[in-house]
Amino acid sequence: MRILSALCLLLLAAPLAAQERTASPHGKLSVECAACHRPEAWSPLKARLQFSHAATGFPLEAAHATAECRTCHTALDFQGTPNNCATCHQDTHRGELGPDCGSCHTERSFLDQAKMQRAHDQTRFTLTGAHRAVDCVACHQPSAQGGLQFVGQSPECLSCHQPQFAAAKNPDHVQGGLPENCEQCHSSTEWDRGRFNHDEGPFPLTGAHRAVRCVDCHTTSHYSDAPTQCAGCHQADYDNTTDPNHAGASFPTTCLDCHGTTSWDGAAFNHDQSGFKLTGAHRSTACDQCHVNNQYTGTPSTCLACHQADYDNTANPNHLAANFPTDCASCHTTQQWLGATFDHDASFFKIYSGDHRGEWATCADCHQTPTNFGDFTCLSCHEHSQTKMDSEHRGKNGYSYVSSECLRCHPRT
Repeated sequence: MRILSALCLLLLAAPLAAQERTASPHGKLSVECAACHRPEAWSPLKARLQFSHAATGFPLEAAHATAECRTCHTALDFQGTPNNCATCHQDTHRGELGPDCGSCHTERSFLDQAKMQRAHDQTRFTLTGAHRAVDCVACHQPSAQGGLQFVGQSPECLSCHQPQFAAAKNPDHVQGGLPENCEQCHSSTEWDRGRFNHDEGPFPLTGAHRAVRCVDCHTTSHYSDAPTQCAGCHQADYDNTTDPNHAGASFPTTCLDCHGTTSWDGAAFNHDQSGFKLTGAHRSTACDQCHVNNQYTGTPSTCLACHQADYDNTANPNHLAANFPTDCASCHTTQQWLGATFDHDASFFKIYSGDHRGEWATCADCHQTPTNFGDFTCLSCHEHSQTKMDSEHRGKNGYSYVSSECLRCHPRT
């Protein structure tokens, strides 16, 4: 009887024990226990779980796939487990960058530099050069509250590079009053090799200026004090030049009027802009042949100012004795002084064309008075005897034996 009673008690207790074994501590989880647990013991779990975490809407990828379940599931009831990053990962940004950690981080590595850099490029400060390799905390220093500061960070160079600016001595940035915009000279690729684009300033560098050391022109500690006028650096060159003597001739100090920045020697003055254009032989004449005694201002521009001796000493024909005009250009050219030509047809009497063409060889054939070329009459060349010619002019109205009257009937043709 006792044995029968004990058996009945075991049969009644069996359903209760089975019911207790199937009660899941994980909440409403529609997964068989055997998918994760072994039959001989609840823990440890199976090495290969027969459970798809992706079916919950949160697939396990990269580092999440190797994490212990209890790392995220701190309670056995899985139904209340949140799936936002900040639940498991401390937000060092203190909410400054929003709740979407995936915009900068990946499950492969929480410090995924490549994705963080791409995210940074969407801000007002694109990472270039050495900035792409620098650690975040180098720029994002802790704020007064102790956390790293990300929002409102200044994009200006000096916000990080103030120590380098203050310590720079070649040149001295502080004493020289250099601008605090580091990008004008430095690049994010190489900080030490600063380059200043002088062409964007008030004095573009050309020619030899591009190879001159900065300190040759910037002689004071303050770079903005450097003069932009030529004489500011070349006053000694101006004072010591003797061919020609610039100071003695009171030349202007605007050196670029004659000199170039490529080569200081071999200066060239554009005489054509002075009111006296140089043509022909004048272009190769030494300056001091016209500008005597180092006199450059007030130099006369008439031919006789330089060619008086040529005028006085010319004997064929004798200019001085014949009282020729002193306007040399009426017969001579700057290309060649000798071989002067006088346009007789246009000036007075046609000898190159008409009836007189080829009837003369030299000026003296007609101008027989060398001291006065204007003393010329028809009778100088044409023999005229009144006895012989009166009969030829009988009945001709106005005929008289006067040379000047010839042209009334014998026009110049």
